[in-house]
Amino acid sequence: MLLRRSNTNLLSCLLLLLLFGSSCGISRSSYDGNRKFPAEKLQRDYKLFRSILEESHPSVSWFTPADSMNYYFDWGYRQLQDSMTEPQFRSVLTYVIAKIKCGHTSTRYSRKHLRWLDTARLPLFPISVKVLDNDTVVLNNTLKRSNVVLPRGTILTHLDGRPIGAVIDKLKQYIPADGHNENYLRQTISNRGAFGGWLRLVEGWQPNYSLGYLDSTGNPQLLNFKLVEPLPKDSTRRPVLPLIREKINRREQREERLYYARSMQIDTGLSAAYMTVNTFNNSNQLRPFFRNSFRELRKRRISHLVVDIRGNGGGNVTHSTFLTRLLIDHPFKIADSLYAVSRKSRYGQQVQYNSITGLFMPFITRKRKDGKYHFGFFERHFFKPRKRNHYDGKVYVLIGPNSFSASSIFAQVLKGQKNITLIGEETGGGAYGNTAWFIPEATLPETGIRFRLPKFRLVMHKEMVREGRGVIPDIEVRPTRSSIIENRDLKVETVRQLILSGDRKQ
Repeated sequence: MLLRRSNTNLLSCLLLLLLFGSSCGISRSSYDGNRKFPAEKLQRDYKLFRSILEESHPSVSWFTPADSMNYYFDWGYRQLQDSMTEPQFRSVLTYVIAKIKCGHTSTRYSRKHLRWLDTARLPLFPISVKVLDNDTVVLNNTLKRSNVVLPRGTILTHLDGRPIGAVIDKLKQYIPADGHNENYLRQTISNRGAFGGWLRLVEGWQPNYSLGYLDSTGNPQLLNFKLVEPLPKDSTRRPVLPLIREKINRREQREERLYYARSMQIDTGLSAAYMTVNTFNNSNQLRPFFRNSFRELRKRRISHLVVDIRGNGGGNVTHSTFLTRLLIDHPFKIADSLYAVSRKSRYGQQVQYNSITGLFMPFITRKRKDGKYHFGFFERHFFKPRKRNHYDGKVYVLIGPNSFSASSIFAQVLKGQKNITLIGEETGGGAYGNTAWFIPEATLPETGIRFRLPKFRLVMHKEMVREGRGVIPDIEVRPTRSSIIENRDLKVETVRQLILSGDRKQ
């Protein structure tokens, strides 16, 4: 009888777990995002963090010499003399991992901490900034919810008495980037909400801040402000016919997502098409979109094509290669070398390989005399221009610091072709190469903090100088304070001027 009662209780617990996503006796709400881990646990996680990187990351000392990386690794361990919260520990890990100078290698909070953040509804830092060459200005702000407004483009001078440039320089020390790409670091801080996010990770937030700025007459002013409470969640009732409405919403959301991922507009008056490609990720129907778009360009005999990849953070290189083949006029390779330093890890319980990576690594790589596991197909294979609907008109590729990974490869392969002009700013992704391709996730057992572990180092052209820079545009067009205030897109304006001047010459 006692056994039956225990089984009944166990079954009840399992049913509650399935229905409510919690266990008997422990609920998600019991997790404390501000709890501290003892130094001993942090040290065990840190040793594992270092061992995994030194074993499996192919580029730990690619841009930072090995002796310098040893210094940073040792520095990180020395910080762990007392207990820390998860954000404090992640801050240490992030500083160290940024010294590898690989934009694909980054840290993430534990899953428990992310769930806690979703429900904790922490206050928000109300200002987004744009870091220009010589100034840092307001990009967007929600201070108007506190009856205070700083206009877009306002020059910032100080934060809590510190020069704003010094604050930016400190944050940049924690941001992973490909090589020595300062343009990418500035843009990362300038992305919407990023300044406050990095400030919270690096220093933690405080309830009150003082902000120095220049008013419209150029005189220094001081503003005291508080963090802003998040907007209340929408508590409206479900519609009368929820299933029908949900189907419509799903269809609309899918169409909206695909439109944001890739779109094309044609201006028949200018004989120009504007194609936006914001990602090379799967599940965006990119190949059908490219086929249909270039068929339309051929039918309408469009003379000018603008390809905007300024917001393209990368994705599957097969999609970027397919687009390249529709534009390039000669055979090309993706890589002179592409290799991993290991197929497996001694820390298999912490490094989560997906099924494709784990299954195919032994088949797609071969160990060579240098001891590396080379992905020989991309080292040997030349991709040919695609004949069907190939575009031979004038092409303008818009690039910028958010152009990363596969989109940087796309830009670098096309750079120098006679009918193609790269316009904008230096890409965030490396021109010489990167470390990416297969990127499993490693999880530290004591804290649950995760970090990305790219497996392959890619060198595009071995004869290039390894400067640690992105792809440099043929025509540089950078944002200015006035263009931010007026909300003007100088890169698009430049393309239009080039198209019009070209038409006049003809």
